[in-house]
Amino acid sequence: MLPMTRRPRQLSLSLPAVPRWGGRRDGAGRKPGLLRRDPHALRPPLASRHPCHVTLRVRRDVPSLRSVRLVREFERSLREGCDRGRFRVVHYSLQSNHVHLIVEAASARDLACGMKSLGARLARAVNRVARRRGQVLSDRYHLQVLRTPREVRNAIAYVLLNARKHAMQVRGAISRSSAVDPASSGRWFDGWREAITHSHDPPAVAKPRSWLLALGWRRWTLVSIQEVPGLRRRIRSW
Repeated sequence: MLPMTRRPRQLSLSLPAVPRWGGRRDGAGRKPGLLRRDPHALRPPLASRHPCHVTLRVRRDVPSLRSVRLVREFERSLREGCDRGRFRVVHYSLQSNHVHLIVEAASARDLACGMKSLGARLARAVNRVARRRGQVLSDRYHLQVLRTPREVRNAIAYVLLNARKHAMQVRGAISRSSAVDPASSGRWFDGWREAITHSHDPPAVAKPRSWLLALGWRRWTLVSIQEVPGLRRRIRSW
């Protein structure tokens, strides 16, 4: 009788994965920063009748956005792209490290495309004035959809009077000045309760087309230039 032969056992070979560009793999993608204010989650649905309050933040190494040269450069760039047909910038204000905007968009896709273009315009304006290169925005933009006349009215006051809010937080008192913030679109706003001297410069913002932003918010009171957004307690005058 012939002896039985054993079948050789297949040995496993542990070979390293071949490096390649793209595709799904462990550790891929941009690493999250220290402050994750707006993670990449699905945006809420957007209807064209609802304006939006958008906030853009810049990196810590970016100089203040409220310098005269940067405000003028941003306005010059915004005049060319404030109205893209399906996306419009209606109000804005520049603060030291962030930008507040009230915009209109026909859809969520139009909003995303418009904000991408606007972010690029802001970054180029900052880098031109500061003579720097590199990234300017620090995070994904924050979005608040405005659905009622009261929300729109409060958002307009918050954006155009945001400098008074920050001054109150620093000084602990309210300024009695009736001057419009020069780093905002308040110079072209026609909803002030007080009579102001409007700017003769060409507007750097587009006219609203939605009912909420053009007329609906006026069902509540007009915006006073003496307001401090978000103030809920009595404080002394400064």
